[in-house]
Amino acid sequence: MVASGWRMELGATVLREGGVQFRVWAPKSTAVNVLILSGKAAGTVPMQPEGKGYHSVTVPGVIDGDRYLFQLESGKTYPDPVSRYQPDGVHESSQVVDPGLFHWTEEGWQGISLVDYRIYEIHVGTFTREGTFEAAIEHLEYLVELGVTAVELMPVSQCPGTRNWGYDGAYHFAPQHSYGGPDGLRRLVQACHRKGLAILLDVVYNHFGPEGCYLDEFGHYFTDKYRTPWGRAVNLDGAESDPVLEYFLVNAGYWINEFHFDGLRLDAVDWIFDQTPKPLLRRLADEVHAHRERLGRKIHLFAENDTNDVRLINSPDKCGFGLDAQWCDNFHHALRALLTGETTGYYEDFGQFAQLQKAFSEAFVYTGEYSRYRRRRHGGPTERHPGFQFVVFSQNHDQVGNRKCGDRLSATLPLNQLLLAASAVILSPYLPLLFMGEEYGERAPFHYFIDHGDLELAEQVFKGKLEEHPSGVCEGEIPDPSAEDTFLESKTSVGTVKEGEQAVILAFYRKLFSLRSSLPALQVFQRDGMEVSGLPEQKVLFFRRWMETNAVVCLFSFSNIQQDVPLPLPGGIWERVLDSSALEWRGPGEETPERIEAGEGGSRGMVRINPFSVVVYSAKL
Repeated sequence: MVASGWRMELGATVLREGGVQFRVWAPKSTAVNVLILSGKAAGTVPMQPEGKGYHSVTVPGVIDGDRYLFQLESGKTYPDPVSRYQPDGVHESSQVVDPGLFHWTEEGWQGISLVDYRIYEIHVGTFTREGTFEAAIEHLEYLVELGVTAVELMPVSQCPGTRNWGYDGAYHFAPQHSYGGPDGLRRLVQACHRKGLAILLDVVYNHFGPEGCYLDEFGHYFTDKYRTPWGRAVNLDGAESDPVLEYFLVNAGYWINEFHFDGLRLDAVDWIFDQTPKPLLRRLADEVHAHRERLGRKIHLFAENDTNDVRLINSPDKCGFGLDAQWCDNFHHALRALLTGETTGYYEDFGQFAQLQKAFSEAFVYTGEYSRYRRRRHGGPTERHPGFQFVVFSQNHDQVGNRKCGDRLSATLPLNQLLLAASAVILSPYLPLLFMGEEYGERAPFHYFIDHGDLELAEQVFKGKLEEHPSGVCEGEIPDPSAEDTFLESKTSVGTVKEGEQAVILAFYRKLFSLRSSLPALQVFQRDGMEVSGLPEQKVLFFRRWMETNAVVCLFSFSNIQQDVPLPLPGGIWERVLDSSALEWRGPGEETPERIEAGEGGSRGMVRINPFSVVVYSAKL
């Protein structure tokens, strides 16, 4: 069942009264035919011009599963620019899909509130051995037991070949055929909802993949006014840009209505160029929120960018775009550089303890200061936005996969530092995101991989990766993105029984999420309900959050030595609820007291804290 009140007016739309309406924007062609390649209605059908470059026709007898192509006046044939399914890849015919044939059984699913998001990012192709939507369903109960509340899929739009990160998508409406196509994706979304999990989709509105993208043959989708790192920019503010804008607004509605996604993550929005008074990002926020109101579901829009610009989440009355939340790379950079000591690439700007302290208190580290890496001032203040509007992480697909050898933190950091990194993210006042396998210290790398049929393009990609690599240490040659082994090496072992150190890490992640759920103070996101302080010379961070009934204090030690530090506690009886240096976490044993009674005036007694550890105290108020 497709959400009531929704109908996509582009591509091939199955009509209730029978037949299919074909509609395409092709202003570069004065005449367009639709070639029905299979089924009872097979043949060539001329399309009627509507004006403004649109062509349409309704063809009786066409049904779900029939194949088709569009033929332009040049005589050349191409897949549908808004194809719902490319079963044979980016260069072959499109397939008619009737979304009304799928029977949704979500039992009144309405989504989850933004404050409850704990996100688990997966790449469908490498999350399981099979690499399909269907196979991912088998592990949803595991994610529920872990404590996450939302799954985020890396892009699933049809890409060349059978393996790709997803950012080379050429058909933004067609779920990747090698993952299981449209119905496979619907089954995954439905299974998430039946388990109580929200599900987000990473969408790419800043560019199209270079292979299999025939949009330029149809209309004015691209502009030379701007450039992106991936090629030509999308035409959103030039002549003939209104239908391009419509393409993306319809795409957002498509995923929400026909696939029931709970939100979208917009890739690299700083490379979406639109200088009109009401640009695409603002229109997307309005569009998604309108669907939210109409459907009565909690649907959210997340932005990924590294410009430290809260205009993305500012409300329109404050000259903002009105998105719900944004990724915070600064938190990751501050945490990783402090733990690893890396100084290459953008890590050149990080590595100081005070920067992590600022990340805890303000989200952004750079709020207008000079950046040596960028060689200019960078960022702006967060204007006291609540913490639930920022997504933080110690690892994600970019921060792992763009390293020379795709090495994860578990490849270099010892156990105590892995637990500390997890604590900093999950106990932070922000929305935590985990990258698949992180929760047990996955040992497989996550490489960058492609499967381009264009060998010259594949060679260019490999050359670009050799020149690019800003971080990481790689023994031997950098893996070839085109090699199948590069892809296979990136498969996780999520379905196997964890033993030894991996079992310890997994249990610790579950403990952290349990604390985040059970302690009310860890659900406080407003700035006036938290306090951050630190001892820079000793590299110890104090973080306190409180509400009417509960208060929590977290001590994070980033020092490599055991030390005594003053513990500032308000009045009350404080119980230790976590110490990562405990024997159960393979630490040397706790040195902090199990219970501290602080008088009305509070306490600043000394406590002994172990190297690279976290200690959490909780008090009832």
